[in-house]
Amino acid sequence: MKLRFTKMHGLGNDFMIVDLVTQRGDPTPEQIRNWGDRRTGVGFDQLLLALPPDDPTADFRLRIFNADGTEAEQCGNGARCFARFVVGEELTVKRELAIETTGGRLETVLLDNGHVRVVMGVPETDPAAVPFEADGGSLSYPVDLGDESVEVTPVSMGNPHAVVFVDNVADVDVEGIGGAFQDHERFPERVNVGFLQVVDRRFGRLRVYERGAGETQACGSGACAAMVAARLHERFDERAKISLPGGKLRVEWQGRGAPATLSGPTELVYTGRIEL
Repeated sequence: MKLRFTKMHGLGNDFMIVDLVTQRGDPTPEQIRNWGDRRTGVGFDQLLLALPPDDPTADFRLRIFNADGTEAEQCGNGARCFARFVVGEELTVKRELAIETTGGRLETVLLDNGHVRVVMGVPETDPAAVPFEADGGSLSYPVDLGDESVEVTPVSMGNPHAVVFVDNVADVDVEGIGGAFQDHERFPERVNVGFLQVVDRRFGRLRVYERGAGETQACGSGACAAMVAARLHERFDERAKISLPGGKLRVEWQGRGAPATLSGPTELVYTGRIEL
């Protein structure tokens, strides 16, 4: 049995997207790992599955899997590519969509300039919601990583993030430090680690280590988490542009109780068929 799929990316953050609205399939973690291999498979940061919604007020349900076969709750760039995909596959004619994910409901809008905006939901900074093991409440916490201590600001965008402020993202050992966080007892569900260099109140540079994928060219939920952390520390205005290795995203967050909003471009790479 062969499944049709589409390869897309948002600023180099790449996805294999499969329509399970008109096709049938239930890929196993082993199959996902094989498909995700960049030498012998399709290669991607995440696999996105389009499914009928459970909630009748939603348009689609989105399941997200990392390249290592583990399931993720949320993906900002993935949601943007997903919105473009379902329209391109003629699964809908709507330009504004409500999408169910494990990490919460998303709302997407296809913009006239070809970009896609996604409302990511209200961020959580309570350590228990991230989840992050902490005694008491604070904006940031020192985390011991062997011989060094790293100050992190934990944020949940429906998935767990730890934001680290740095002087220069070019000098950061993203793989080494980000990888060290994955087995840390204070992050029981692992964590996406964002290294943020604040240039001014409307611009920052970011590199992200994604759990299950390693460093990616861009991370939408990571950009939102970086915005939240910078706003909480009074280092960003309500709107900012965040530059990642793959390009720039626009992020907005008005403050506590408000949803974070992300917008940027999406690109179709190719379509194909793969054996299930």
